[in-house]
Parts: sequence; structure tokens; C-alpha cells
Amino acid sequence: MSGIREGEQKVIMAKRKVDIDLDYKGLEQCLEGIGRDFQGEGYGLERLFERYRSFHKQGMEPAEGMEALIRSAAELTSKEAPMWEFAAARLRYCRFACEMEEQLRGLGIRGLYEKISYLTDQGLYGDYILKHYGREEIEEAEGFLDDERNKLFTYAGLDLLLKRYVIQDHSHHPLETPQEMYLGIALHLAMKEDKACRIKWVRRFYDMLSRMQVTMATPTLSNARKPYHQLSSCFIDTVPDSLEGIYRSVDNFAQVSKFGGGMGLYFGKVRAAGSRIRGFEGAAGGVIRWIKLVNDTAVAVDQLGMRQGAAAVYLDAWHKDLPEFLQLRTNNGDDRMKAHDIFPAVCFPDLFWRMAKENLDQNWHLMCPHEIQTVKGYCLEDCYGELWEERYLDCVEDDRISKRTVLLKDVVRLIIKSAVETGTPFIFNRDTVNRANPNSHRGIIYCSNLCTEIAQNMSPIESVSTQVLEVNGETTVVQTTRPGDFVVCNLASLCLGAIDVDDPGEVEHIVASAVRALDNVIDLNFYPLAYAGITNRNYRGIGLGVSGYHHMLAKHGIRWESGEHLAFADRVFERIHYAAVRASANLAAEKGRYRYFEGSEWQTGAYFEKRGLVSGEWKSLAEQVAEYGMRNAYLLAVAPTSSTSILSGTTAGLDPVMKRFYLEEKKNAILPRVAPDLTPRTFWLYKSGYTMDQTWTVRAAGVRQRHIDQAQSVNLYITNDYTMRQLLNLYILAWESGVKTLYYVRSKSLEVEECESCSS
Repeated sequence: MSGIREGEQKVIMAKRKVDIDLDYKGLEQCLEGIGRDFQGEGYGLERLFERYRSFHKQGMEPAEGMEALIRSAAELTSKEAPMWEFAAARLRYCRFACEMEEQLRGLGIRGLYEKISYLTDQGLYGDYILKHYGREEIEEAEGFLDDERNKLFTYAGLDLLLKRYVIQDHSHHPLETPQEMYLGIALHLAMKEDKACRIKWVRRFYDMLSRMQVTMATPTLSNARKPYHQLSSCFIDTVPDSLEGIYRSVDNFAQVSKFGGGMGLYFGKVRAAGSRIRGFEGAAGGVIRWIKLVNDTAVAVDQLGMRQGAAAVYLDAWHKDLPEFLQLRTNNGDDRMKAHDIFPAVCFPDLFWRMAKENLDQNWHLMCPHEIQTVKGYCLEDCYGELWEERYLDCVEDDRISKRTVLLKDVVRLIIKSAVETGTPFIFNRDTVNRANPNSHRGIIYCSNLCTEIAQNMSPIESVSTQVLEVNGETTVVQTTRPGDFVVCNLASLCLGAIDVDDPGEVEHIVASAVRALDNVIDLNFYPLAYAGITNRNYRGIGLGVSGYHHMLAKHGIRWESGEHLAFADRVFERIHYAAVRASANLAAEKGRYRYFEGSEWQTGAYFEKRGLVSGEWKSLAEQVAEYGMRNAYLLAVAPTSSTSILSGTTAGLDPVMKRFYLEEKKNAILPRVAPDLTPRTFWLYKSGYTMDQTWTVRAAGVRQRHIDQAQSVNLYITNDYTMRQLLNLYILAWESGVKTLYYVRSKSLEVEECESCSS
């Protein structure tokens, strides 16, 4: 006790030296904890107060003084003293806790049950929480709250969470603590579990979130427990080749964007410019005009008033409108043919890359999908692999089909010019994707989503009939549609830097919790479109990914550019893969299999054989899957995790760090950004993405892809020294390595927009 009193006295004396007048409850205890926990060269309260002196002014209000103290700690953060970002977070939380306590005292709120009741009355919490849980259960759950876990936050992570994720009143004052936020999300995600064991799942979900071992996607973190609980990140629609169908897809995008979702739209079925309409030659305006409509909708229908809508548009590499499509975001040319607010992506067949590798001085033939369907009676975009190649060459030789013939090198030049200038187009290797599709018995995958990590069966919505009916004396028009496969992305990420990936038991426990939580999202979601709910319940597709990949490598002492990296990635992702499949199979035995399991590669065992998963452990699991089924048609997908990685104080997704340390200024606040667990041991392992040999990034993606049934958001980092041939070689290497998709090409001279929807 005497040691603690002595520490408190040092704090008080140090404060007096700089005349700090702060009346914040618990500040002495907080500062004493900082003095105790952050010892060594570069730390110490004397240094904090010395920095504070430069901000201090006579007569400062306590709130101003506290803000200056927090800023002092943030600005002390450096690569030599990185732990100051945690000290700044503790001071930030101290101020928050004091203000929260004062606010709750004014409202007369004491316990969690009273708080949830108040938030429900105010329309800030969904009433479904109190309908499902009684007071006794909520009070038991309140006992799970562990404020010690607030110490895991970095300053940037805590600042982001308090500003964007916790529930706020209409005056933007936070009304829940970070731990209450995690518990509220857990209550929501466990809501429909069996009452006999429901509270156990509340605790498991709370633990994985509050320990920062798993992050749910931004929409789930933001909207779970709220009245409009739209929990999904992204949606994918197949745009039909009809006026009615195109406008329906644009309306679908508007509805999705209204509730904060991003969208991927496949335009490969839409006829090209100059094609026939009802027999009239040259009448079609082509895909660019419709894409401009999507662009304007993205701007007009923002995401919950926070940011404009976000959409990626996909087109096949053989579509006649490809050259104009590849110039959608570039700054030169006719502005009437531009769409600067959407993200173009191209679907490439194997033939394209094979020809590009052999000889760029070959002809590439662009055609109209509508014309092919009219002349040949089939849709070229509806097949892949050898059948697609056979039909493509047949169309090339058919004189009845008009071609727009260009040199392959001219197409490649347009692709790379756009990539260097804008970061896009994204790359979608359609043959690779579809060969690995475990549900090819039910359809085809035309494209991916906004962040290129989702690969699930797609089909267009179809109009069936329009009827005029008399209902209760009123004339009613009823339009009937066939729903098709409207893909939904339900995302979460394992924080690899916070998990012992060498412990199979820990990995299996955490993966099982995350898979179960994601599966529950499907049944607990608010769907902005009925089509989305139908597809989601038929396939029960989820996307469990990772963040903190570079963090994990650095903690294990592994260089990015090394064979050890590739071997380690294979081992870790096989462990995650196995745990995820087993978790879904166990869920199927408990709750039932997804609707289309019969005839899938999960059932036949082809899924495991294709990937070379033939060890005794895998064979045993394949037998379990064949007997009991799978709960989820799709399991693993690695999203970018830009903002949620900040929350959990780790590196984003699969990306390397850009810098080991920098200070970011935002609205008069300094946010320190430090590579996680930065020490003299990890310092040289945190090499900047721009200084890395990108072939190691692509090869690692190929190694991981075997264990990811969907796709990965993989970025390439280039400098101004890169040649067209070097970038093309990376694309070809990705295709040869079995990588399904590539996301941004990030150039040092280019700032590209982050995707918030898929941040998980």
C-alpha cells in the first residue's frame, strides 16, 4: 500500500509542477497506472508533464486541460516510444468515463438493464433485445463486462470507436462504453440460440470481440442492437439485358446504399454500344451510359448520411465496350464517358492471360453478348473453362457476329494505364473462380463484390408477370419476379496478431465462435431487399477472413520476402480452413444443412480432392461433411478491414504496413499510427509495402488461396519506377498461382479510396 501511496504522491507533485488543474475522477489512478505500466527509457510521467507544459495556459477549463494532456501523450508516441499511444488511450478513456458517469447520473441510470431500457425507449436500441432477454439474463451478462480490456485499445482505435461505433444520443454524446457495445453486439448475435445455453454464447461472442481476437464487419459493429440492424457489408447483383431489369438493378443499389451496404454489379449481360434493339441496328447505347446511372445513384443515395454509396461494376474482357470501360476513371478523354465515383473491374478468362504471356502482338476479339445469344442461341458469359474457350473461338470464326478486333497489347496498355492512374480495374479470374466453386451444380459466379473477396453463385432477377387485381375494392397492380441469386456478404475477421496461431485448440475455439456468430447474422439481419434474404437463407454463405497478417508475421520473426513466410502462411491458413469447415459441419449436425448441399462438391468430396486435402485428418472431416452436411455453402473470404483493424490495433487485412510510424492530423487532433508490437526485434520485419518485391505478395496469395474457398482482397504496391511489363508479369503470376482476384494497385503517387462497407 505504501508503494501505491508513494506513486500517487509522485503524480500529484508532478502535476503541481506544471499547475495542472484537472478535476477528473480517477485521473490520479489512471496516471499512476501509466507511471507503473509504461516504465523505461522514453516514458515516465515527468516527460508527459514536460510535454504538457507547451499546451498549458493559465485559466484553462478542466476539459481543455484534459484534452491537452491527452494530446501530449499522443504526440510523445514515436517509433522509439510506441507505448505512448496506449497511455494516450487510457487518458482518453478516463475523460470519456468521467463524462459518461456524469451523464448517466443525470439520467438516473445505474445498471445495464436500465440503460438498455432507456436506449430502447429513445429508439436507439432495437426493442428485440428486451423481448428476447429478461432482466435476470441481462444482469448475468453484465457480469461479463471486463473494463481491463479497455487497456487493449490504442489511442487511434479508441478514438475511432467512440466517435463512430458506440451508440450516441442525438447530440452526439456517447451513451455506451466500449465494453457495453461489445456485449450489446453479443446479445444480438446470440439472441436466437437455445435458451438453455444462450448466455454461454453471449459470453463467447463478447470474449472474442472484447479481447480483439475477432472483429465483425463495420455494418455489424455499427448496427447490431439497433432498430435498423442491417448487418451485411456488401451485395452483388446480376444486371439483366433489359430496360426493366437494368432499372431494377439500379433501384436495388439505391436500397442497399440507403442502409449502408456496398454493391457489386455484373454488367456482362448488357448489350454493347451499337447493338440491335428490336431489330434496329445501332440503337443500343452500351454499358457506359448505364454505369453512369449507377455512378449518379452512388452520389445521390449516400450511406446513412455518412458517405456516398459505393459500387464496383464488372465487365468481361471480351465485351465490346471494354476499351471505354477501362477509361471510366481516367482523367483524359470525353467526360461524358466517365464515371469517377464507381470502381471498374474486369473478368478475365484463362485464354487472355495465356495469350498475354505468349505474345502481346496478337489480336483480341471483342463482341456483344446479346448478338452472340441471338446468333448462337447460348450466352457466352454463362460458361467457363474449356467450354467457354471452345465457344469463344467458335464465335470468333462465325462471320454473322460482328467483332471489334484490337491488339492484345493495346488492351493490356489500357488496363495498366488505368491501374497506375486510378488503382483500378480490379482483377477477377473467372475460370479460376468457377473451377474452385463448391456449388457449381447450382450455377456460375460472374463476378465479385466491391472489395473482390466474395465468390458465390449468381443469377439475375427475372420478371414473371404483371397482374391487375381487385383487393378490398381497390385496384392493385402486382408484379411477380423470380428472385435469382442476389449475393450477400456477411463478414468477420480473425485478428491474427491477437491469436496464438500455433495452438490448434485456440484457433479451433475462436473460429467456431466466429463461424457461429456469422451464421446467426443470416437469421438476425434486416434485409434492405427481399431478394437478398432469400439467397442468404438458401446458401447461408459467410465470409470469415483475417486481419493483422503482417502483424502475425512480425510477431513470429518472419520476413515477408522469404520462403519461411510461404510455409508459415500455408500452415496457418490450413489450420483456419480446417477449423472453419469443421465448425460449419458441426453446425449442420446441430441446426441443419444449407438448402443446396445435395450434389455439391462438399457432399461428393471433390472440394477436398481438388485442393489436395488428403491427410487422415482431412479425410475424416470429409466423411463427417458427407454424413452431416455443411451449414454454409461458402465459408472463407478475406476482406480489407481498413477501419476495424484500427479498432483492434493491428495491421489491415493481408496488407503490409506503409510506414512503421507516423502522426496523422485529423480535425485538430493528432492520431499516432504505429506498427503493432513495434520493438527492436520487430522493427526491421515491418518493411514498407512499397519497398517489397511484389512477387512475394502474389506468391503468398497463391499459397493461401488453396485454403480460402472464396477470394482475397490482395493489393499490389508499386512505385513510379514500375514498367508496364513488370505490372503485367504480376498479373500473370497471380493467374498462374491460382489467385482468384486482385484488388487495388496502390501507387506511391496515388491515393485510392478505402472501402468502409467491407471493413471487417
